[in-house]
Amino acid sequence: MRLKPLQGMICGAALLIAASVGGAQGAHGWTVKPQWVQAHEEFLAADAMQGRGSATRDEEVTAMYVASEFLAYGLKTAPGMTGYVQRAEVVQPVLDGHATIQIANNKLEEGQDFHLLMAGGQPVRGPLMRIEAKDAAHAKVAPGAVVLLQHLPAGDAAMQSLRPLYRESVVAVLMEENASTQKMMTMTGGKTRIAMRLADAPMHERPTMVALTPAAMGKMESVKDGETVALAIHMVPQSAPRYTYNAIGYLPGTDPNAGTVLLSAHLDHLGARPQGNGDSIYNGANDDAAGTTAVLELAHALASGSQLRRSVLFVCYGSEEAGGLGSTYLGEHSPVPLKDLVANLEFEMIGNQDPKMAKGVLLFTGWDRSNLGPMLKQHGALLGPDPYPEQHFFERSDNYALALKGVVAHTAAGWGTPPTYHQPDDDLAHLDLPFMTAAIQSLVEPVRWLADSDFIPAWNKDGQPKPRE
Repeated sequence: MRLKPLQGMICGAALLIAASVGGAQGAHGWTVKPQWVQAHEEFLAADAMQGRGSATRDEEVTAMYVASEFLAYGLKTAPGMTGYVQRAEVVQPVLDGHATIQIANNKLEEGQDFHLLMAGGQPVRGPLMRIEAKDAAHAKVAPGAVVLLQHLPAGDAAMQSLRPLYRESVVAVLMEENASTQKMMTMTGGKTRIAMRLADAPMHERPTMVALTPAAMGKMESVKDGETVALAIHMVPQSAPRYTYNAIGYLPGTDPNAGTVLLSAHLDHLGARPQGNGDSIYNGANDDAAGTTAVLELAHALASGSQLRRSVLFVCYGSEEAGGLGSTYLGEHSPVPLKDLVANLEFEMIGNQDPKMAKGVLLFTGWDRSNLGPMLKQHGALLGPDPYPEQHFFERSDNYALALKGVVAHTAAGWGTPPTYHQPDDDLAHLDLPFMTAAIQSLVEPVRWLADSDFIPAWNKDGQPKPRE
């Protein structure tokens, strides 16, 4: 996609900035300036960007901003591309709010008896299977089952109970309304989260999630396991095509046979959603404007030095929040053959220090899966093992789509789940900009070394993930 007029205006501003603050430093001793970091955040997390919702015009503008910065730094268009933005069509059903559940002699109505927390946009049918929430991680779930998750705990423990079911072949999860389900609804603006998919991909496989009122939960007591649950979801046709946008820049290396390093983040967030407290904009300053800023400033640093042996691909994905659609699309339409990617380093929420990590250190997901993290640390990167293995962060970021295809791909993150996560107060005021700047600074020379060396990262034994791990 070629630069549009708006992108050209942003590009012009970026070129002026680059001329005024440009890279006077040489290939080494590069300093990441705090004002550069803050400038990116001021734009990306501004209220005017309306939370950079997945597959929206705000996401497109964000991709244009990132693309214009890539151009200003001297990056080239990636092989086979004529511009810096990759566009992919997406499909997302529109629901009419009149879903029903039929089980035994009970017919439940949406809004009166239950709320749809998440919907795949197609009818659901399967046998009922009761599981205690505390046993969900180890339960043997029948494929195609509709799980009734009993005694859902409050707080973060609720998601820990639900997450294992995402990796099973269940078609729906029913649970009783409580503070945790109400929080889930708040995080989606009181609306059902509807699965979005790439236009050329099958319907999303994640289970439909339903919160039953206490009265409806009481009706379930007399229903036997194995009874057929039928959930009917009514859709309204999508009115116009929708697209998501990846911003891509390329730094060619001197050796075309040495492979390519991929540095990535996601540029979208949750958009604007009505809230009772009056703040409707989910700015996403940390998630993941911070990661996008890291990619931009690493591009700034590497492009300002001498040419590296390996090529470096810089990608900021769209629609991560809608299910990793941008990274999935890149995996299927990469401008660089996946076999040539020697490593992928993803940046996610690096705007705050995790209290479980050593001072100044980013957590690195899947630390023991490959030799990439330890080697980067050895060369000065402020990275350490992820202290939350039970949260499965390795599988929950854009690195995972490529890891499944064999690329040694990991995520560097700040605080695993900060208090501002998916909240309207994930804004500039809640960022630790000195920590963020220092973290990016610590990665400049290690990434330069990786791109200029003959070291080939490799999976450790049993480290490469397999589908439905």
